[in-house]
Amino acid sequence: MRSRLLWRRSATAAGLYTSTAFGIIATVVAANSLSLVEFGVFATTLVAAGFFQVLLDLTVEESLTKYGFRYSESGDWGKLRSLFRAALQVKLAGGLLATLALAALAPFAGSIFGSDDLTTPLLLAAALPLLQAPENVAGTALLLRGRYDLRAYTLVASQGLRLAAIVIGTRYGVEETLVALAIAQLLATAVVGSIGAAAFRRFPGERAPLVAEDRRELISFVLQSSASTGLLSLRGALAPVLLGIAAGPVQVGLFRIAQAPQSGFAAASSPVRLILLTENTRDWERGLGTKVLADVRRYSLAALAICVVTVPVFYWLMPDLVELVFPRYLDAVDAARVMLLAAAVQLVFGWSKSLPVSIGRPNLRLYTHGLETAVLLPLVVVLGVEWGVTGAAFAVLAGSIVFAAAWTVLYARLRREDARARPAHSP
Repeated sequence: MRSRLLWRRSATAAGLYTSTAFGIIATVVAANSLSLVEFGVFATTLVAAGFFQVLLDLTVEESLTKYGFRYSESGDWGKLRSLFRAALQVKLAGGLLATLALAALAPFAGSIFGSDDLTTPLLLAAALPLLQAPENVAGTALLLRGRYDLRAYTLVASQGLRLAAIVIGTRYGVEETLVALAIAQLLATAVVGSIGAAAFRRFPGERAPLVAEDRRELISFVLQSSASTGLLSLRGALAPVLLGIAAGPVQVGLFRIAQAPQSGFAAASSPVRLILLTENTRDWERGLGTKVLADVRRYSLAALAICVVTVPVFYWLMPDLVELVFPRYLDAVDAARVMLLAAAVQLVFGWSKSLPVSIGRPNLRLYTHGLETAVLLPLVVVLGVEWGVTGAAFAVLAGSIVFAAAWTVLYARLRREDARARPAHSP
């Protein structure tokens, strides 16, 4: 049993690293195949698509994971099926709203971003949120089966299709690349959907509606989770959009390159975070809160040790790395170094996305991301106008530090709550 668990975790890591490598290669191909201006337009378009997708598409995946484990552990199979049915309907509605919002934004792109080249790309990218909507619902079914390794493999398939689209599309231009991405997303959703549906059908086929109390609790969880994810979109997507408004699309392209350290560190920790989400949620539903908090502490200590070793090395090598991979984007070196520091902070607190889901308190993410966003967005505009992409990178670092400080306080409070609750649960 132990060897099977180790193999599954190793397979998950291999799959997620492969998926991330495909994503990095796709960025490298796009940056080097398109001109500086074209890549700026391409990056701005994808940022806008991602922003509306996260903002308008209710985050039901987290409630699916939390309550999916609750219902599967208690054997409420009918409620589980009703939960998935409602989640799919909500995701499709949210994806449609995001698609309509992008289509409505497209005619005004020139006045907003100061570039007339964005109207058609935004119209083409409008299809992406709706096409992607069912993918994560299907992927969550694999997590509930404990098969995070299969979830990793489906991410490899999805990212591989997107990479192929970019390799082919960038030979012709930005618009052709976006059409290819839409086709790749349709295929990815079909592949992941079929695998997820096969996994879901293995649950018992009982039928039972969600009672009023279940619906109220679920709606509260989804709204809080979606609000926190909306703030994440403000942090991750609106920041480059504001930079584009303040300094132009070229700076957005540089910002995308400067984010490479964040992407790399997030990729390095993604297998652990996926495993933590799956196993900690299941453990919390089994009443093993102390173990969950101990896992979080061990993760942070290990991540801190890794950062102490790797950050100085990457900081020193950053000019050479940028020149090697993105030779036309040397203006992003200083920003990439600042982003490296922000990425280290985010790596140490990488558990902050999954823990609130595992313990059923998504409002904690809302508080912490609210503080982060309140610091980040004004600084992106102020510093971006003055120093372009480097100023925006300092804004990201400042927001990350505030976020980490808030979670340090909250984690200490959670440990005190667990210590007080432990005697009451003792035999």
